[in-house]
Amino acid sequence: MYLLFVMMAILLWSSISKVISSEPFNLLDSPSHWTLLSAQFAITAYYMLGGAYSLQLGSNVRMDLVYGSWSLRTKAWADAFTVLTLLFYLGVLLLGGIVSTDYAIEYAERAPGLWRPYLWPIKVTMCFGIVLMILQTVVIFIRDVATIRGIDLDEELKGEINDGTA
Repeated sequence: MYLLFVMMAILLWSSISKVISSEPFNLLDSPSHWTLLSAQFAITAYYMLGGAYSLQLGSNVRMDLVYGSWSLRTKAWADAFTVLTLLFYLGVLLLGGIVSTDYAIEYAERAPGLWRPYLWPIKVTMCFGIVLMILQTVVIFIRDVATIRGIDLDEELKGEINDGTA
């Protein structure tokens, strides 16, 4: 959540520095060239690290036109199928991210432009976010399979916590 504020601060500085370095003021020789890429890095980290958290909260978007009228077990079947496709997608995405990160580290890849920051930190962050999403997706799949089998994991865990066995 705080990465949004970081991005807004970067973009605010970009706007202020462009006004200050314009012709009437000319207090700075040139505006900051690092601001746009830094803001892109911040928002990329925000999205990639926030993906697993939004999955955990269940705040992902669903089309409720037909889904809302289904039974809990039918919803679990549909969710289990879509989660498997999501796992495949995230696996391919992680594989590409690892290859790209390896390349960025091995060849000291830098972004084009005047600032030329190294790209490996944001690529490592993206791979970490994808791993977190995969882990959360596996948890969702396990919960769906338990629902299909008629087991309420939330009640099971509450019972174990109250019994002191957890």
